[in-house]
Amino acid sequence: MIIFQWTIYALFITCATNCIGQRVSSDSFNNCREQDGGMVTTRMTGRSRRYFKKIQRSNTRYELQELSSSIQSDLDKRNITYDAALNLGNLIQNRADQLPGDTIVYSISDRDAYRRTLELYLRDSLLTKTEQLLLWEERRRLGISDEDHDRLLVQLVAQWKRQGKKVTIDQFRKPGGEPVA
Repeated sequence: MIIFQWTIYALFITCATNCIGQRVSSDSFNNCREQDGGMVTTRMTGRSRRYFKKIQRSNTRYELQELSSSIQSDLDKRNITYDAALNLGNLIQNRADQLPGDTIVYSISDRDAYRRTLELYLRDSLLTKTEQLLLWEERRRLGISDEDHDRLLVQLVAQWKRQGKKVTIDQFRKPGGEPVA
């Protein structure tokens, strides 16, 4: 009888999950089932969906920066959650990568958090090997790819050079003595 009840309950949870489009966390049985499936999906609010559509339709980095400012304003007013703002900011950064230009779009995102860390390390106009190792760990933690890091570093160095600052980046060397490309 108990096995039959668990089977019915499992079918109910499966049907509810498929109908709603997100996972339902209600007890240890379902939580155990969820751990094998990956991350929990969340639904976007209406406001987030509207921002998402605007992000998709944006054709310039300036438009994306305006959207980012609006999202920040809504976050400050507590009209959206921090998680929603972070997700939208990551979408803005991905959309900015698809658009031409090399200007930086500032938004609440994992990449923006990494950019702030990178700017902090570049503040003394020197990026040491130790700082590069710390940045690698931060990239791993935030899920920033090496290509994104390289693009961001080039943008920041170009921005600093336009301001008349010189930036030195230490090179790692192979055991034979030649620098690593």
